[in-house]
Amino acid sequence: MHPDQIDDLNSGFVQELLAEYLASPEAVDPAWRELFESNPDLVLEHLPLARRLRELYPDGVPGGNGAPATVPAPAEAPTDVLLGAVAAAMSLVKAHRTHGHLAAHLDPLGAEPIGDPALDPDRLEPRLTPELQARIPASVLRLHLPVETLAEGLPRLRETYCGTMAYELEHISSHEQRLWLRDAIESSRYRQPLPAEEKKALLERLSEVEGFERYLRRAFLGQKQFSIEGLDVMVPMLDEAIELSAENGARRVVIGMAHRGRLNVLAHTVGRQVDAILREFEGERLLEAVATDLESGSGDVKYHLGAEAVRQTEAGEVTVTLTSNPSHLEYVDPVVEGETRASQTDHGSATGDHDPDAALAILIHGDAAFPGQGVVAETLNLGGLAGYTTGGTLHVIANNQVGFTTDPDEGRSTRYSSDLAKGFDTPIIHVNADDAEAAISAIRLAMAFREEFHHDVVVDLVGYRRFGHNEGDEPSYTQPLMYKLIEEHPTVREQYARALAELGLVTPEEAEGLVQEVQERMRTVHEELKASFVSSGRRKERRIGRGADAQIDTAVPAERLRELNDLLLAVPEGFQVHPKLAKALERRRDALGEEGGIDWAQAEGLAFASLLVDGTPVRLTGQDTERGTFSHRHLVLHDYATGEKYAPIQHLPVAKAPFQVYNSPLSEAAALGFEYGYSVAVPRALLLWEAQFGDFVNSAQVIVDQFIVSGLSKWGQSSRLTLLLPHGYEGNGPEHSSARLERFMQLAAQENVRIVNCSTAAQYFHVLRRQALHPKGRPLVLLTPKGLLRLKQATSYLDELAKGGFRAILDDPRLDADEKGEVGRLVLCSGKIYYDIAGHEAFGGAEGVAVARLEQLYPFPVAAYDELLSRYPSLTEVVWTQEEPQNMGAWRAIRHRLEEGLPEEVDLRYVGRPWRASPSEGYPTAHSLEQDRIAREALGAF
Repeated sequence: MHPDQIDDLNSGFVQELLAEYLASPEAVDPAWRELFESNPDLVLEHLPLARRLRELYPDGVPGGNGAPATVPAPAEAPTDVLLGAVAAAMSLVKAHRTHGHLAAHLDPLGAEPIGDPALDPDRLEPRLTPELQARIPASVLRLHLPVETLAEGLPRLRETYCGTMAYELEHISSHEQRLWLRDAIESSRYRQPLPAEEKKALLERLSEVEGFERYLRRAFLGQKQFSIEGLDVMVPMLDEAIELSAENGARRVVIGMAHRGRLNVLAHTVGRQVDAILREFEGERLLEAVATDLESGSGDVKYHLGAEAVRQTEAGEVTVTLTSNPSHLEYVDPVVEGETRASQTDHGSATGDHDPDAALAILIHGDAAFPGQGVVAETLNLGGLAGYTTGGTLHVIANNQVGFTTDPDEGRSTRYSSDLAKGFDTPIIHVNADDAEAAISAIRLAMAFREEFHHDVVVDLVGYRRFGHNEGDEPSYTQPLMYKLIEEHPTVREQYARALAELGLVTPEEAEGLVQEVQERMRTVHEELKASFVSSGRRKERRIGRGADAQIDTAVPAERLRELNDLLLAVPEGFQVHPKLAKALERRRDALGEEGGIDWAQAEGLAFASLLVDGTPVRLTGQDTERGTFSHRHLVLHDYATGEKYAPIQHLPVAKAPFQVYNSPLSEAAALGFEYGYSVAVPRALLLWEAQFGDFVNSAQVIVDQFIVSGLSKWGQSSRLTLLLPHGYEGNGPEHSSARLERFMQLAAQENVRIVNCSTAAQYFHVLRRQALHPKGRPLVLLTPKGLLRLKQATSYLDELAKGGFRAILDDPRLDADEKGEVGRLVLCSGKIYYDIAGHEAFGGAEGVAVARLEQLYPFPVAAYDELLSRYPSLTEVVWTQEEPQNMGAWRAIRHRLEEGLPEEVDLRYVGRPWRASPSEGYPTAHSLEQDRIAREALGAF
């Protein structure tokens, strides 16, 4: 029942239930209990209970579970006054749980909290005097504090919710999670004072963090290090998170973060050797790399580099990975999630079991970037999805209270930088970065919640940035008042050392000595490093290597393909396939016969199945991927009567590796970033992401530019992620025609990627298998068709899958060697436009014309192109033909390649759409006219 539904007819019933609730909350139905607890105004409205309560409880209002109250109401105290006080007390407790964070002291720089009137007991009606507070049993208020009355509990309540830690949890829709959090927070289960030895260990860790930054700043004056100072406690927080995850069974922890504090995390959390970090500052690459090999990686700045190391914890060894990332803030988030999901998945069995406790994702966000970058919301949205969940991510907001030079009120519309997470039912723990032990407690609570519910949790670590955005920046130009405070503000290490000195655990001299020891160790390592520069030889360059020339056997025996085809069509007994779909699937049996007819979807399924039986894991995700945007794939079937789902490819009895297929959310950046991260973590797997339409990948351009095509050159990070991008001009307008091939061609260099535009089902089959089996893992951009999916001329025969392999160029199938000797014009095209040309009415009458297809656009198949030209000794011109405008498509990227192979007497011409700002026409009639013109001009039929 909603409070608005209570009227005069049922008010008495509600009053009786309320009386029972106040006597013994557990005796009331949970639904009513939740109603009373979450609606203090309802309690206040139904206070005329004196007569009823006097009848039920003549000796006074009892405590919880039916026991008499510890302090019974005196005879002179009216019961309705006491009841009013109970209702007011309930409202006060709820206010602290809901709004206590507004009165919390979270700012290390001393800004006063704004507070909230609901937290003041003197403003309630009736006024909660100390006498009344002493009469209200804590058990009636459902407090989880070790107290007997509100009078005892209120100071503890303030300390709990309004101290240097604060919580936002009442927005969570799960009643179970809210109750668990209230109990965990109010009982202080995870906020106990550290033992003496742990206090000293924490001081030592803070000293290492501060000493590291001090040395770098003095040794490399003016160089960018993006110091962690102001958020120093983040390093011991990560230590605690790693230890706790290991206790819970994690074998790997994957961390994603931007530049702020990254070097400190590399040194102390991951354990990268200090000399390696100092080497980056010294610029050894510039000193020793006298010449740059064209096959060498370009590298990246030191505060973008990732690292991985095995860390020893009390529970055993854990691999800690700090993922490489670009300057584009937060785009590493989904990459980390993908890496983590891959580490949680068993790829050695056909079932591919997922264990969320096997790995932990930690994302460290900036306070300006968390609400500002849309990829954060996309990543949070993945957290509860079956194909993407990692069992709860630990989010830590490294809150500097400023974004470069932008104040919070200029950078977000919400009070807190963490508010976005509320929309995903995520608990938020705010903590003052100067309270080191509270920060550790925040991690303990967060990790316990993650272990209990496998849900994301956010820790908002509120600190400051001791220096500017970088060490060469002057922050007081834009935040003069803040930086006056910071200049005078002691570091968290200094504050904690002072506190331990007061406890007699260390002396001030011992505390300062810890920092000096760190700097002295770094100075020694630095001197040894500089001395080694004189005697060392030239650094060996990392080579990217060539990967396009390997010959891969992608054929699969016909008998094996027949067996797999039958298994892909098998469903459980009683499973009802949709009648229309059943007929289409049955045609796949006949397609393996002499008449042929293997279409793209069938070829794809056979390629996947053949890889699974050989032990190669396959994961296919994307928008509407289970069925296919164009209703062609149908890897996942739905029972026509019950709606039950069944994927035959996931039940192959001969499979040795898992097959995963998931419909992705309607987002591109996070979904593609996730698959990239997954592919990096499992390099032997075939990972495919499919866009609904090719140009949808535009929304993931940062992932393409900064990770997929450049990760190998910057970080030595390879991937065989495959992008399936529907492409082709079919009169559907400019938005659904082009996968923006020109952008990928522009990004292709040093054989960093493969770009293919297949024109037959067999070619698709072979290129998928080649991608999975190639010894050199590279991303594959695969332009997939729309209209060709069912075009008979684009189908293939079983023999084409069982023999041969992928061919980078397909010659004109109509002509024999003698006929080719008479050809003067060679039309070279790629993809769907071939069928527009070959199917044109002028095609049959075009004498002396051959039409060939360039199937692989990058790396350009130089040898295959030379061989093609050698078959046409009488050529006078080669005509490159494309659907795309002249400033788009492949033309501008491959023109030099086409020209290099031509004899001087052979001309190169372009036929296609002229230069345009938009990819294609918006009207079907205009499209048809343009396609006709292109085909006629290519064939010379004007």
